[in-house]
Amino acid sequence: MELMCLLIHTSGKYTIFLVKLISKCYFCSPNNSFVTFGMRIDILTVVPELLESPLSHSIVGRAIKKGLVEIHVHNLRKYGKGPRQQVDDYSYGGDAGMVLMLEPVYNMISELKAERDYDEVIYMSPDGEVLSQNISNGLSLKENLIILCGHYKGIDHRIREHLVTMEISVGDYVLSGGELPAAILADSIIRLIPGALTDETSALSDCFQDGLLSAPIYTRPAEFNGWKVPDVLLSGNPKLIREWQDEQALERTKLLRPNLLKE
Repeated sequence: MELMCLLIHTSGKYTIFLVKLISKCYFCSPNNSFVTFGMRIDILTVVPELLESPLSHSIVGRAIKKGLVEIHVHNLRKYGKGPRQQVDDYSYGGDAGMVLMLEPVYNMISELKAERDYDEVIYMSPDGEVLSQNISNGLSLKENLIILCGHYKGIDHRIREHLVTMEISVGDYVLSGGELPAAILADSIIRLIPGALTDETSALSDCFQDGLLSAPIYTRPAEFNGWKVPDVLLSGNPKLIREWQDEQALERTKLLRPNLLKE
C-alpha cells in the first residue's frame, strides 16, 4: 500500500510529515522511524486491578514508555453511590444477576469528555461486532478512545443507547467482565502504532492483514532432529521466497480458515 506524505517542516532533530492516507501526523526521525503525536485510551472498569499486568509489559508497556500511547484506567467506583460506592443494582423485571448502574458510567464519561473529544466510546460486549484485524486497523488511526468494561450481568441498556458509539466482542462466549477483552482490544490497536514494534513492517505481514493467514515461519537451526527448514527460505532469493510465502498463505487459509476467502 502506497503511503502519501506531505512534508510540513524540517528541523535538526525531526522531519514532520502529514500522512494524508490516514489523516494523522507523524514525526520522522533521522533514522526514518515514525513516531506519532500519541494516542490516548481511557478504560472504565470496576476492577482496575485486572488490567495492571496486561497493559504494563511487552509491546504495550514499551509503547507507553516511548510516549506513543497513554492508557488511563478509571475506577467507576469513583462515582459510586453511598459509603460503599455502589455501582450495581438489581435489574428491573426480576432477572437474576446485578446490573452496572447508569449514573457512574454517565458521570465518568461526562468528566472525560469535558477534558477532550473522543473518537469512539467502545463497549466490550459479547453481542457486539466480533473484533477483526480491520477493526483494529481503523481504531489504531484514532486519537482518543474510551473503552467501557461491563461487569456482573451487564450494563443498563440506556448506556448503550445514549453513550456508546461502538460495541465490540472478542467471541461468542461470556466472561466475568469486559476487562480482559479490553486488554485484547488495546493490545491489537497499540501494536499497530508506528514505533510500537521494533520492526514497523512486521505488522504488515501479520495474519489477516491481507485477508489471509500467514505463511509458516522458521528460525535457527536450519535442521533439528531431522526436521528441516524449507530450502527456499535458505536460498537468499527474495522473489522465490515471496512467491513461496504467498502460496503457503493461500493454502493454509484454504485449509484452516476457508471462510476468509468467502469474505
